[in-house]
Amino acid sequence: MQKLSVKIYMNLQRVKEALSDECGQDMVEYAIVMGLIALGATTAMKGLATLIGTAFTNVGNTVNTYTS
Repeated sequence: MQKLSVKIYMNLQRVKEALSDECGQDMVEYAIVMGLIALGATTAMKGLATLIGTAFTNVGNTVNTYTS
């Protein structure tokens, strides 16, 4: 019985050590930050694309007006 309780204790210690290990934590945080930056950039580009399209349409209309 004592051997079993020692084995259980040792396994619980290994689980405790594994849960407190923070080696990969930095990479996960960097991945989350990069994902948020990509999401923000995508959202900003969609709005910017609309503005650029409108500007080119206005330039095209102005050129057509003066050349007609």
